[in-house]
Amino acid sequence: MHYSNVPDTRVRVLRDETPRPDGDFVLYWMTAARRLSWNFALDRAVEWARELDKPLVIFEPLRAGYRWASERHHQSIIDGMGDKAGRLEGACVTYYPYVEPEPGAATGLLAALAGHAACVIADDSPTFFLPRLLEAGRKAVLCRMEAVDGVGMLPLSVPGRSFSAAYHFRRYLHKELPAHLGPRPSPDPLAAVALRSLEGLPAEVIARWPAARLLEGGSGRSSLDGLASIPIDHTVGAVPWIGGETEARRRLQSFLETDLARYAEDRNHPDLSVVSALSPALHYGHISAHEIFHGLTEQEGWTPARITLPHNGRRKGWWGMSESAEGFIDQLVTWRELGHGYCHAQPDFRSYDTLPEWAVQTLEDHAGDPRPWLYSLEQFEAAATHDEIWNAAQRQLVEQGVIHNYLRMLWGKKILEWSAHPREALDTMVVLNNRYAIDGRDPNSWSGIMWVMGRFDRGWPERAVFGKVRSMSSDSTRRKVRIDRYLGRWGSQPELV
Repeated sequence: MHYSNVPDTRVRVLRDETPRPDGDFVLYWMTAARRLSWNFALDRAVEWARELDKPLVIFEPLRAGYRWASERHHQSIIDGMGDKAGRLEGACVTYYPYVEPEPGAATGLLAALAGHAACVIADDSPTFFLPRLLEAGRKAVLCRMEAVDGVGMLPLSVPGRSFSAAYHFRRYLHKELPAHLGPRPSPDPLAAVALRSLEGLPAEVIARWPAARLLEGGSGRSSLDGLASIPIDHTVGAVPWIGGETEARRRLQSFLETDLARYAEDRNHPDLSVVSALSPALHYGHISAHEIFHGLTEQEGWTPARITLPHNGRRKGWWGMSESAEGFIDQLVTWRELGHGYCHAQPDFRSYDTLPEWAVQTLEDHAGDPRPWLYSLEQFEAAATHDEIWNAAQRQLVEQGVIHNYLRMLWGKKILEWSAHPREALDTMVVLNNRYAIDGRDPNSWSGIMWVMGRFDRGWPERAVFGKVRSMSSDSTRRKVRIDRYLGRWGSQPELV
């Protein structure tokens, strides 16, 4: 490519072939950055389409056979598909959403599309099964193929290693991130772009793999003809949270205008609900960290000139923003990208044995300690413990797909305390989080779960069961945060929302 607005550090060439001059179109295989704005991969696809003078096809598939596949996860992605279909009506690109009617039905689809393509652009991401999917795609595609990283503010390839704690990563960010704040994805890469139109997708492809029939369901929600017949877990139903970038952008603006000013002071109080609610949108790729960061800096009237020395890893004051803005950006950039970077650099990040040596050793030393309570996975799932706060958090997770951020930490610590062995506790957290949380299966989820077990933390004074791993208690939670209204809502079996 003669010139690209996408930094080289974000492009990974999977098949180093010359683009095929006889290809019918440029294919963007959308799997992680499921959005039409602030998307480096879409930028790259548009650039190739312009350089090669080819039409652009955006292919967004949704598998049926992934682990924990449920109506909850499907509906969130289908909302986004419907949003994109509406936004692209009459546009100069071809949008091809495909939803598998049964596991394995999409086998051969990428290869069939790529057989007509000049080149293929894909999303690069360490999320869930996507690295394995990308490797399988690389083997199926026979033309030029590139994977583009649009995960966070810092390109995944830059550090070349993982970090053991947020403090160490924050110090690294202070030194390296300013150089990466300039290049950003286009807010609207399809605006004012004249691309060649495509008369239609290959007939043999559409005949075998019909495009998803998306219907407007009202209030921003989309419906899919045939969703009920797809063999996924329909007992984990959809939640009121609506997917798609239009809704994510509305949520971002609401947070910036209404709740940001109170974020530092009130975010830990469940009764006050001062949360951005953007984690699921980030997980499904319906909004980017770049767009959120841009909105935040616009709200603050901030420029990079306000960054202050020294680069010492401190949480407050380095950005030169308000306390609330810096608290939020520490979650968006430091903690989120710490988790994504760790998963990118450490493929075995899911393993208990990858916890810090001190954490594994001390947990094993105390594995035989008497537990005050012991619960099975089934009891945890049913919110059938003795603890009102824990049960409330679990009920919120099952019914709404989220837990208040502060209580999410307590939720995990109590599972560790009330399980027969730390390995069993880890398994329980993984199942409950990945089955029910709408931002589950994400590197951020793995960061939270593994933090419960000691990752990204330090040793604390030794005590029973936990050893040197940090503990939390419901009694201290009652003293520290305002929770009465939250318990009134979730402390007893609530009506469905």
